[in-house]
Amino acid sequence: MVPVESYPDEQPFEKKLKLTREPITFNDDNLEGMIQPHDDALVVTALINGFIVKRVLIDQGSGAEVMYPNLFRGLVLKIEDLSKYYTPLVGFDGQMVIPERQISFPVNMEGKEVMVIFIVVTSFSPYFAILGRPWIHAMGAVPSTLHVKVKFCTEHVITIVKGN
Repeated sequence: MVPVESYPDEQPFEKKLKLTREPITFNDDNLEGMIQPHDDALVVTALINGFIVKRVLIDQGSGAEVMYPNLFRGLVLKIEDLSKYYTPLVGFDGQMVIPERQISFPVNMEGKEVMVIFIVVTSFSPYFAILGRPWIHAMGAVPSTLHVKVKFCTEHVITIVKGN
């Protein structure tokens, strides 16, 4: 047997892989085409359960993903398709909203797909759905309302989705 030499910071037969990727950033170049100042919301188009859905709000302040009645009807869902959901939500106006139920769907944006649990509510909204922090974190996304864009990594590139 031959003794194995080891070095102080190295363990034999172990290789540490350090994955590096380009940081996700926004700069003034990302403001091109935007009229400043503005207070527009970040509203995008997404593929939800295989259907193109417009008017999807990306909301960093929301701790849940929400589906409104127009999308529920547009996806031709039945109440039997949903599972129970018991926790009340607080709406934009501070009022408590009692959710109907919940359902899981794949949400695909520019080829990157994650499963999302949508809470179905019957209140009015100008949006079809809200994607909140759970979706943002699952996607590894960085939204910017100033730039009206959301960026995330797909494979080896940073993908940019412009707001509508």
